[in-house]
Amino acid sequence: MIISHRHRFIFFAVPKTGTHSVRQALRAQLGPDDLEQVGHFVEKRFPFPELAALKHGHLSVQQVRPVLGPELFDAYRKFAFVRNPFDRFVSFCAFMGRNTGDFERHPVAYMRYLLLEARPFEHPLFRPQHHLLCDADGALRMDQVGRTETMQASYDSICDALGLPHADLGMVNSSKHRPFQEYYDADLVARVGEHFRRDLELFGYRFE
Repeated sequence: MIISHRHRFIFFAVPKTGTHSVRQALRAQLGPDDLEQVGHFVEKRFPFPELAALKHGHLSVQQVRPVLGPELFDAYRKFAFVRNPFDRFVSFCAFMGRNTGDFERHPVAYMRYLLLEARPFEHPLFRPQHHLLCDADGALRMDQVGRTETMQASYDSICDALGLPHADLGMVNSSKHRPFQEYYDADLVARVGEHFRRDLELFGYRFE
């Protein structure tokens, strides 16, 4: 997450949506009083003990708004990137299996294992996207939502809204896998679709 007092924005870093590329581009525009929390590649923490203790930068509206205060939170422009949940789940599984080779050898079986047996529901990279971007009433609290499927165009549009110069986004920490549709059978489509049902509805994604 980045909180920029200079440019009056809050960037919500939804995991597995290209957040490292966006952070890297935004850092060039930050002022000395701007804040970032991240726990990968670069270790940075907010000066708020309750958030710094989480040791990662994938923070939610419900975590951040009370700490910043409703007045500041509501005054700043808030944005994030989202990704097709079916594609995002494949990326999560590729990341989790990167050291064992389990995903590469038996992707469908490994995906089924994570979803149905390991059940990593509290893992920050597995949380549904709406958990980070909505308030306690389920209302989306972003002013702008970009999409990884149109990453550069989305980022340019966000920069236009903030009055920032465009920057080319590189590929940082991206997992390597085939098109996500190739990793699913019908049963897994149904199960993943049910688990991420609210993300699919809120952001207008489908398996196709």
